[in-house]
Amino acid sequence: MNSELLKSDVKKNDVRPWYHRLSRLPFCKDDAIGRAVKVWLAIGLVMIFVQVVVGGITRLTGSGLSITKWEIVTGTLPPMNAAQWEHEFDLYKATPQYKKINSLQGMGMSEFKFIYFWEYIHRLWARTMGFVFLFPFMFFWWRGMFSKELVKRLSVVFLLAALVASFGWIMVKSGLIDRPWVNAYKLTIHLSLALTLYSYLLWTTFRAFQPKQSVIHSPVLRKWGTALLGVTAIQIILGGIMSGMKAGVFYPTWPDMNGVFLPAVLFDGAEWNVNNFVDYDANPFTNGLIQALHRNTAYLLTIMVLWYAFKVFKNIKNQRLRLSTLLLVSMLVIQVLLGIFTIINCKGIVPVGLGVFHQAGALVLLSILLYNRYLLRSST
Repeated sequence: MNSELLKSDVKKNDVRPWYHRLSRLPFCKDDAIGRAVKVWLAIGLVMIFVQVVVGGITRLTGSGLSITKWEIVTGTLPPMNAAQWEHEFDLYKATPQYKKINSLQGMGMSEFKFIYFWEYIHRLWARTMGFVFLFPFMFFWWRGMFSKELVKRLSVVFLLAALVASFGWIMVKSGLIDRPWVNAYKLTIHLSLALTLYSYLLWTTFRAFQPKQSVIHSPVLRKWGTALLGVTAIQIILGGIMSGMKAGVFYPTWPDMNGVFLPAVLFDGAEWNVNNFVDYDANPFTNGLIQALHRNTAYLLTIMVLWYAFKVFKNIKNQRLRLSTLLLVSMLVIQVLLGIFTIINCKGIVPVGLGVFHQAGALVLLSILLYNRYLLRSST
């Protein structure tokens, strides 16, 4: 759009730059500028999605402890010669994971390079996201392309990103002390923060792409949409704990759990103690409890989504809501099947491919739920 034409449309006594005086969008100034900001937001979302998927691969391949230091600047480059590789391998050999597991399996340099690769990519991608977010943000802000509201929301995005990165290192450190794996609870906090960051940025992007989307006035569906988001959040948290504990290998059957609906250990009052929750990898109780909760929350969520979809198609004519609800049901079916296939293939080890697809599916399901709820928001 020609800037001279834009200048002629504003009042002469307004001394602000022309791009400050346009308000075509609530978040950005000028249609052309708005497109640039929207593309930037979309790129950020895709990068976070990829980071979560790569994080899943890193976890399931046991790669997360291969880099034992948090070097923000110098850690950008991988080992460049044989001596540097040997140094990194020696650092890893001091970890409980190597001593208790990989040394017994005869890990060599080639196997170490494989797990190092995934952790390095995970960290490098995080650094890249920092640059992709920071420098365009500074440019757009300097040019006055943001509204005050968007500046506030993006400030929250940067804060959440810092928390995610910090807890990432806290999580890694938990696996360098005595356990051969990272602490399942700290892993879950790291994952939950990452998904909170993704969800907040996704909602912000919805507002940028569809700021004038008409609101669907249905208080009942709005409450149910919020409830679905709450139950989904709980389910994702349970899934993170289950993955961190590798609980799937304890009960790799479906629809039963090794022949029963609920493991007998859950009905033993003596097992309900703090030590079992802390030392979860030393007993079957916590693994059985988390897997039982994860399974049954999935059943509850399925019932809730089907009821919600029935109400939408019965009472709402809005095509966007109906289509997003159809996508929601379809993705839920796919996610349930992925969960079942992952469980029944946990024969001594969690299958990497299925586990990663299951985690990615959770993120897709969450995205659809958020868009569905955005269409039902109470105000623009």
